[in-house]
Amino acid sequence: MSVELVLRFIGGLLAGIGGWSLASRLPQLSSPSYLSYLFLFAISAACFGIAFLLTPYVTTRPFLWTLNHITHMSASDMLASSVGLVIGLLLGVLLTVPLTQLPSPLGSFLPIVASLTLGYLGLVALQTHKKEIFQLVGIPREVAPRRGGDPTQVIVDTSAIIDGRIADIIATGFLSGTLIVPRFVLQELQHIADSSDPLRRNRGRRGLDVLNKLRKDSLVSLEIGEHDPDPALDVDAKLVRLARTLGCAIITNDYNLNRVAGIQGVKVLNVNELANAVKSVVLPGEEMTVRIIHEGKEYGQGVGYLDDGTMVVVENGKRFQNSNVDIMVTRVLQTAAGRMIFAQPRTGQNGHGPG
Repeated sequence: MSVELVLRFIGGLLAGIGGWSLASRLPQLSSPSYLSYLFLFAISAACFGIAFLLTPYVTTRPFLWTLNHITHMSASDMLASSVGLVIGLLLGVLLTVPLTQLPSPLGSFLPIVASLTLGYLGLVALQTHKKEIFQLVGIPREVAPRRGGDPTQVIVDTSAIIDGRIADIIATGFLSGTLIVPRFVLQELQHIADSSDPLRRNRGRRGLDVLNKLRKDSLVSLEIGEHDPDPALDVDAKLVRLARTLGCAIITNDYNLNRVAGIQGVKVLNVNELANAVKSVVLPGEEMTVRIIHEGKEYGQGVGYLDDGTMVVVENGKRFQNSNVDIMVTRVLQTAAGRMIFAQPRTGQNGHGPG
């Protein structure tokens, strides 16, 4: 049973008891009768139902919202908010004495309203103009947020696990430290492995095999993280928030996650970018031999691939399909999908059958 559900029942019971107690003091319901008890029960039930629905919105959810904002707030924001709140509350205290002299009921609640209002206005004012104020008093414009956590920890995304190359990267010693696989990532992987779609099912099972390999033979330690920042968020949002909380990087090959994490200041280790970075460097004018696998998009083009998977587009290379051909590189193009090489057959070659 979740904490929120327990609080709902407690809040409902307290409201029901309070509703019964207040309603029983009414003259119309004070006399013991069947009808009076029926009305008291109805009022208590209504109070229980309303409190059952509203309790999380006045207890756990405001607390978690406040905790999340404080956790991800920079030091400069925290300082500005605290100073503004204190100044506003002090001004509210100064107004308390004259406001309490007002006739009732104004003198009872206006001091509280004034203190809360001025505290909020002070918080917003310093938060809005913090840069100018900090400059006036000689504090640096931005104070970088300090986050805890071990910098050698890396959170692993589902896409990187399914891809499988992470095991080879670790085996070479390029990645060290502790790999953290959050429980919600493992659950997503199990869900994919149980899919009715054969392709998704095979991808999920391959991911589980990669995890077993990392757990048994890996040069780094593998931990299953129990952190779940917010069950209502999707997996990518949870990963980014968890990385910010722990102060560590995410390893993935998901392009969208890469961009979102980068915008929020989270370090990303992208498997695809690493693969592109370690591909052999090819310069225009170099000569090599490639096998033409199929025709290209443009008329007369042939397409082959290097050993590292780099696509080679050969102009006038269609006639060499299913053959090895000597080529000369004319230009190299780097795209978001990877590196492409454009080339032409060396002079003096004719199309022929399979080589």
